[in-house]
Amino acid sequence: MSATILSVRRLTKRFGAHVVSDDIHLDLIESEIHAVIGPNGAGKTTLVNQLIGELAPDAGAISFDGRDITSLPVYQRSLLGLSRSYQITSVFPDFSVLENVSIAAQAHDGHSFGIWHPAAHEEALTALSLASLQKVGLTERAHTLVSELAHGERRQLEIAMALVSKSKVLLLDEPMAGMGKRESEEMVKLLSGLKGQYTMLLIEHDMDAVFALADRISVLVYGKIIATGSPNEIRNSSEVRKAYLGESYASA
Repeated sequence: MSATILSVRRLTKRFGAHVVSDDIHLDLIESEIHAVIGPNGAGKTTLVNQLIGELAPDAGAISFDGRDITSLPVYQRSLLGLSRSYQITSVFPDFSVLENVSIAAQAHDGHSFGIWHPAAHEEALTALSLASLQKVGLTERAHTLVSELAHGERRQLEIAMALVSKSKVLLLDEPMAGMGKRESEEMVKLLSGLKGQYTMLLIEHDMDAVFALADRISVLVYGKIIATGSPNEIRNSSEVRKAYLGESYASA
C-alpha cells in the first residue's frame, strides 16, 4: 500500500470572523491524483496557499514526506519537492521555452549558467530541460519565445518547469482555467500521461476533467471538507450532489 506523502491535520485559517479553512484533515497518497473540488469561495485557493507556504495557518499542522513543514517558507518547501504549478517561478516571455525551463532547472540545482561553469554541467541541465519538455509535449517549441505560445502551451510550459525542479508533489491550481474545450482535453491527456509518475493535488472546476483524472476526491464547502472518496463515491453522494455537483452527476 502506498504511503502518505502530504498530511494535513486540523488546518484552520480565519480572516476576521470568517473561517476559510475549518479544521481540515487531508491525506495525499504517493502517486495518486487527489482532486479538491467545491464552489467558488469554498477556500480551495486558501488551502493551497497554506500548503505551499504563502499563507500561515492559524492552527493545525502540515507534514510533507515525514517532516513537519508548517513553519517552513516557500523556497524550502520547493527544495524539498513541493511545487505549485503556474506560480512556481516567473515565466520570462522574451526568453525561449527551453531557456525558461533551464532557468527553473538551474534554480533548483543551485547553479547558474555562465562562462565559468563546466560545459558538461550546462549540457546536463539542457538535457534535463529537454526531457521535461518532451514529457509535456513541447519539444518542437523548445526554441520558441514564450510570448508566442498559446494559453494552453504556457500551462504546459509551467508544468515542465515544475517537473524539472524534481517535484515530489505538484499542486495544480485550476490548470484548465481559461482554456477552450480542445485545450482542456489536451491538458487532461497530458496529466493522464503523468499519472502514477508524480503525486498531484488538483484544484479544478471542470468536473469532467476531475472525474477523468482523480483517484480520490475531497469536497470543500464553506472551508470544511464534507466528503472524501473515489470518483464513484463522490458522484453518488447525496450530500455532495446537494452541496455542489447537482443531480446531473449521479451515476446511472
